[in-house]
Amino acid sequence: MTTTHLVLRYAHIAMGMLALVSGAAAMALRKGSRPHWLAGNAFFVSMLIMTATGTFISIFIRPVMGNVMGGLLAFYLVATAWLTVWRKPGATGRVETGLALLGLATATAGLVFGIQAANSPRQLLDESPPIFYFVFASVALLGTLLDVRMIARGGFTGTARTTRHLSRMCLAMFMATGSFFLGQAKLFPAEVRESGLLRIPVFVVIGAFLYFLIRVRVVPVIRRTRALRDIALPRRT
Repeated sequence: MTTTHLVLRYAHIAMGMLALVSGAAAMALRKGSRPHWLAGNAFFVSMLIMTATGTFISIFIRPVMGNVMGGLLAFYLVATAWLTVWRKPGATGRVETGLALLGLATATAGLVFGIQAANSPRQLLDESPPIFYFVFASVALLGTLLDVRMIARGGFTGTARTTRHLSRMCLAMFMATGSFFLGQAKLFPAEVRESGLLRIPVFVVIGAFLYFLIRVRVVPVIRRTRALRDIALPRRT
């Protein structure tokens, strides 16, 4: 193992651990508070470094196209999620366009890798089946189309802006927890692996995402509906 590989590997591991801790803190802390902002920024920076180092290793040192897809997609999701709240409501810029192009490049790479896997003798590319690459490509393509929609509108405000930030950050956190607790299950004792405990953090992230999504998208609609109903109903004397 070369010095470059060693440095990148341990930077990748260290930033991955920081991403898990800071991501969990950001999800647990009150949204909009300074602690949430600090934890979110730590998650953003650590995820960018983790995905960048992992992608570099997977392209130039130990080529694994599945890891390349995971790194590119996670980098794209975190960058666009953070930029959504960094940018003023109802505004976009050149960075959004550049990240949309990154999303398109990720989708294209996933499609190419998926076709290569499907045409290989074992129908695998670096031990990953075609569906793996096609799923990643589909997520990246959907994200890119939503980017184009946002840019065409001149930016998002209100609920749409919050939903965009929330969904992309949670999906990136889901990828991080899944990659560690399930993808690196060999690091844990056999008793822990066989107990099913390693699935809990992944399900917690999914549950938290659904909770926040309902709170942001559904609860306000219910409240407005009730308010309108109360106004429309005649008061009893």
